Amino acid sequence: MDQELADFCHAQHRRLAGMLSLYCRDRDLAEELAQEAIIRVITNWDTVSRCDSPPAWAYRVAINLANSYLRRRLAERRAARRLHSRPAPVPHQPDTPTAVAVRAAVAGLPQRERAVVVLRFFADLPGREGSDVLGCPEGTVKTLTARALAALRATGLSELREVTDAR
Repeated sequence: MDQELADFCHAQHRRLAGMLSLYCRDRDLAEELAQEAIIRVITNWDTVSRCDSPPAWAYRVAINLANSYLRRRLAERRAARRLHSRPAPVPHQPDTPTAVAVRAAVAGLPQRERAVVVLRFFADLPGREGSDVLGCPEGTVKTLTARALAALRATGLSELREVTDAR
């Protein structure tokens, strides 16, 4: 490292740390960011030394580093708040024989009938919304639902409730 760079870093480090301490209100963070700014000065010394005001370049880098750090911290806090505000996950229950039978019966339906059963009884979408999702008339959804339920009952599923409980 040449003497000019060493003198610059030595003179600016304390000023950067002081400025960042006021800006961030955290002395330890300010010291860390000042060191990172000095590393950037050293890495880019050929460019920095030719600037009209090398200290201004270093201050700008230091402020940018502080802003980035503060933005990250804010985003982390928002993410943590969202994470903690979510309802606790429902513990996984082993499949009951009824749930296994319903899944097998639904899997055996033709694709369109399977789609209407899943949309109607799992996603709780009424016929009109199901028709929008499937891109077909509401009457077609009703017909497919009736066929699917008849096929499911033929497999031994006697109650519609068993279909909805198999979620």
